Amino acid sequence: MTIQPHDTLMFREAHETADVIERQLAANEAVVSELAAHLRAHTPRMIITCARGSSDHAAMYAKYVFETQLGVVVASASPSVTSIYRAPQQLEGALYIAVSQSGKSPDLVRNAQAAKEAGAYVVAMVNVVDSPLAEAADVVIPLHAGPEKSVAATKSYLGALFAILHLAARWSEDPEANQALIDLPAQLRAGWDADWSALTDGLVDARNLFVVGRGFGFAGALEAALKFKETCGLHAEAFSAAEVKHGPMALVGPEFPVLFFAQNDDTLPSVLDVAAEFRKRGAKVWVAAPGAVGEDILPLTATAPIAAPLVTVQSFYRATAALALRRGFNPDVPPHLNKVTETV
Repeated sequence: MTIQPHDTLMFREAHETADVIERQLAANEAVVSELAAHLRAHTPRMIITCARGSSDHAAMYAKYVFETQLGVVVASASPSVTSIYRAPQQLEGALYIAVSQSGKSPDLVRNAQAAKEAGAYVVAMVNVVDSPLAEAADVVIPLHAGPEKSVAATKSYLGALFAILHLAARWSEDPEANQALIDLPAQLRAGWDADWSALTDGLVDARNLFVVGRGFGFAGALEAALKFKETCGLHAEAFSAAEVKHGPMALVGPEFPVLFFAQNDDTLPSVLDVAAEFRKRGAKVWVAAPGAVGEDILPLTATAPIAAPLVTVQSFYRATAALALRRGFNPDVPPHLNKVTETV
């Protein structure tokens, strides 16, 4: 029997996202509000994120969210500095956020422990709340994604984005960010049926592509590039719309397609300008951007710009489950990969 996209775990788990974040918002309100109050009273001198894979792409979203909403510098930790080189860190007054689906990877656990020993306040955003990473943290923000059986992370990644947005909204007390939390479940449900078949059809025979985003959307571009490689056997690389013109654009042409993720904020014109330039080079282009018009526009439900990556990536996951099958892959069981990757 031929497998259909809706038969895959990837499809079904991505479809659960609205329920996941609705559950998360209610269940985490007390712990997030308490943490937000603590952070307003004790503003950290910096925020450090630590994660791997899809969770590290969520950490990139955290950089843009916390820096734009709170004005606190966010840096990504290199886990090997502690887990391999065992170099002592000076983290007094820092907020340390570790993001993980399983909470089991030894390097992340060791880094969280070392960060606490170095004076950081450690927060774990984790789906498995009885994990070693959760045990090492000062505060745990559960993702409430439930069991995720597909090797390709979907609802846990989007749950991590929502946990980041939840904390930033309550910490900043920004009305628009807080309204975005309320609006997202309905927007995700409305956006699930968006027709991205043009993307699926157009990439069946592709060999390489770029995924381009900027600002909040760059985290989605990183995640999409990983999923293309992981589930579809398709080589893809992610770039900022500002960086892709510094050399990588030399590859773009008739046999090199480009997917753009954008949101309706001040980054939108620059993203659309790069898309237009690549069209002139003969490249096949697709743009996922609210408010954009044209034959290569992928439909999106309108959201607050800060929330756009959740709706965009959910639609991308659905399209990718179909693309993987078209290319002869099972998106739930990528070759050579395991659900939990334990690095040292």
